[in-house]
Amino acid sequence: MTDLADWLAVLGLGRYTRAFAEQEIDFDLLPLLTEADVRELGLPIGPRRRLLRALAGLRGEPEPRQGKAEPRDEAERRQLTVMFVDLAQSTRLALRIDPEAMRDVLHVFHAAVTSKIARSGYVAKFMGDGVLAYFGWPQAHEDDARRAVAAALSIVETVAELNSPTGETLACRVGIATGTVVVGDLIGEGAAREHAVVGPTPNLAARLQEAAGPGEIMIADTTRRLLGPGFAVEPVGARMLKGHEEAVPLFRVLRRESPRFGHLPLARQR
Repeated sequence: MTDLADWLAVLGLGRYTRAFAEQEIDFDLLPLLTEADVRELGLPIGPRRRLLRALAGLRGEPEPRQGKAEPRDEAERRQLTVMFVDLAQSTRLALRIDPEAMRDVLHVFHAAVTSKIARSGYVAKFMGDGVLAYFGWPQAHEDDARRAVAAALSIVETVAELNSPTGETLACRVGIATGTVVVGDLIGEGAAREHAVVGPTPNLAARLQEAAGPGEIMIADTTRRLLGPGFAVEPVGARMLKGHEEAVPLFRVLRRESPRFGHLPLARQR
């Protein structure tokens, strides 16, 4: 895996690898790049915006856009859709490859995930081989649940196109839940500072992710009821999840459906 070259390829920017090499930019320098730096690379407007969005994702922040709400430092109560994405079987992979190669895998994985989330959600935190994201904060939309599930389908498809240094196809697990939370309080210091979410929804999303298999998207009933038409979803029964006193109904998202062209298979089925 060539690290920066693979990361650019995931974003559809592989043809600009040489421009980065000529400026002696490696992957570790990416989070430090400013919009002025990117402009110096000579990228057209479209690729430049795509790159800036991905760089914002690497820094765990949304892409700045005119008219888009910015995170506020005070807490507020609102409905939020929370997504957890985790690299499946990462522990087994880490035992089989060199630590630097594993770091490269995580870099490319995070890039693939954040590039999809940043289009309509907020990358809240990197958690080892996982990503935590919010849909509905700092800016709320009527279809945040749909945006989250659509992003999840795209993430599963994109990650399935990645390979490990040993040639294995990568896969991720996704959990999504929707509920009322208190969000916005800043906790921590320095690089560990983050906007906290208080309420049961993040925990439920995390448990749904743990219940998912490789290449699967598990959603809560609250999220399912907000989806409306356009997604193929199947019930998988109620399960006891850690931290929950009663069995929780689980639903697996299979694909997005097009009324004109029939089924578009995006998520791998078990």
